Amino acid sequence: MYIIPAIDIKDGNCVRLTKGDYDTVQKVAKNPYIVAENFKKAGAKYMHMVDLDGAKEGTMKNADLICDVAKSSGLLVDVGGGIRNMQAIEYYLNRGVNQVVLGSVAIKDPKIVIDAVRNFGDKIIVGIDAMEGKVKTEGWTDGSDIYFTELAKRMEDVGVEKFIFTDINRDGTLTGPNLVQLEVLSHSVSSDIVASGGVSDITDIRDLMSLNIFGAICGKSIYEGTLNLEDAVMVTQRKK
Repeated sequence: MYIIPAIDIKDGNCVRLTKGDYDTVQKVAKNPYIVAENFKKAGAKYMHMVDLDGAKEGTMKNADLICDVAKSSGLLVDVGGGIRNMQAIEYYLNRGVNQVVLGSVAIKDPKIVIDAVRNFGDKIIVGIDAMEGKVKTEGWTDGSDIYFTELAKRMEDVGVEKFIFTDINRDGTLTGPNLVQLEVLSHSVSSDIVASGGVSDITDIRDLMSLNIFGAICGKSIYEGTLNLEDAVMVTQRKK
């Protein structure tokens, strides 16, 4: 399993939210370039970046900064937030980003996902963000009646090979990942699963490793110091 440290960008700043609530925004670092450099020094191979303004507004507000940080990091970077069309997908993939995460369009315009997979294959990840099992969109501000496993099956059927699953109620809370829903998801599809939301410490990492999933996104735990990134990377590498 891979440890995937995260950088969330809002108004050009490196921030974190709690449960996706934009009113809880907290600046956690002065310089995203230095944060990414430190992630690599700790042994990370992957990095997850989110344009929070883009996720809420459906635009690419922080795209230039994100691409520059991704390209300079030397890491394999996936980016999500506000990616609603093929032009946005191509923009990121042509500027140093390894994979893009499609969230809202998987529900609102699934043809974009179909076309993206046809054109870019495993460069496309679908982000499934759920509250009480139901998927939310538009930066988690809009609800839906679609259950998270149903969306995953639909997307796997059109060729998606990797999902990022976030339990919104756990995100930014340091209360542990939703192991039950992650296990259900891993048994529902054969695609790679990346866990997001709630990771607090090395015990959570070991719990996630027992699910045999692809990776775990870690954000607040790293910034708050409850999880040592280098230690987490070493634990996962020993199991390979």
